[in-house]
Amino acid sequence: MKRLEALDAARFLAYCGMVLVNFRIAAQVAEGTDWASVLINALEGRAAALFVVLAGIGIGLSKISAHVLMRRAAFLFALGLLNMIEFEADILHFYALYFMVGTMFLTAERRALCIGAIGVIFISTAAHLVVDYDRGWNWDTLNYCDLWSFPGFIRNLLFNGWHPVFPWAAFLLIGMAIARTQLHRPGVQNRLIIWGFGAAIFATFPARLVTDPDLVAVLGAQSLPPGPFYVLAGTGTACIVIGILLKLWPTIDRLRIGAVLSAPGRQSLTLYMSHILLGMGLLEATGRLNGSLSAPQVFFYAVTFCTVSSVFALLCSRKFKQGPLEALMRLLTEPSKNLTRNT
Repeated sequence: MKRLEALDAARFLAYCGMVLVNFRIAAQVAEGTDWASVLINALEGRAAALFVVLAGIGIGLSKISAHVLMRRAAFLFALGLLNMIEFEADILHFYALYFMVGTMFLTAERRALCIGAIGVIFISTAAHLVVDYDRGWNWDTLNYCDLWSFPGFIRNLLFNGWHPVFPWAAFLLIGMAIARTQLHRPGVQNRLIIWGFGAAIFATFPARLVTDPDLVAVLGAQSLPPGPFYVLAGTGTACIVIGILLKLWPTIDRLRIGAVLSAPGRQSLTLYMSHILLGMGLLEATGRLNGSLSAPQVFFYAVTFCTVSSVFALLCSRKFKQGPLEALMRLLTEPSKNLTRNT
């Protein structure tokens, strides 16, 4: 199937949303009621969910083997562990576990993928009802106290980290199920948009029907803790963005602005690492990681960084098909393919 550049564009938009949220977390900006705080709060948990859904679609559209996917999982796990030294809210090492789950469903039909996603959500919800979700967290500083102990790391990875396998692996399976549809058809695109709006709106109601704080947390649409209606809301938002971009892409392409969005989307791994090493590094070098920035200041810094990222990716794409980290991952995880190309 011909590569859908609209999905690359959606990946870049997800990256931009993650940059906004992560810069706010790193800069320790207090939540407020100004327009920037409201926007960043709305993106929290949604941009990353879109990222994972798109990863599932990418796996579903490709012919990747389980062996290659597992090698990519190992690469991302190692890269994510290195990244966690600088930024504990890293998502890459979680991706490794999502991919491991995905290998079990590579040849599954759409119905089996949906059942698998529901199973992941069910396990997560059951765990929230019987296990202390707050264990390990210092909510005042957003630090995970025993992250680097074995029990704490496993608990964080599977259950109560920033993007735990249960339920976040459901987003990957949902993306793989979406890939089983005919995304190029307008009818499918319309259903993604309509269903997405319905799901995102419906997910906000259950928490309003209860008063018990524990039930409010489980039934809420917020990403911490990630209850079933958060997964529904995140999936709905992802479907809206994907559906709209697929529908508008012919117009965007005719306006000759498609490459500005799609080129950075194909280099999202490189850009993700750069926003931590370079973007947050610059904030740290200038002494801004101490709560001194306001939400609007973080917003404009993030937008500037994303603009520079897009320009870099566009220039890079003129000479190279992939970003540096994407090329390295392929080199290390697909040695037979690279050997065949060289011979």
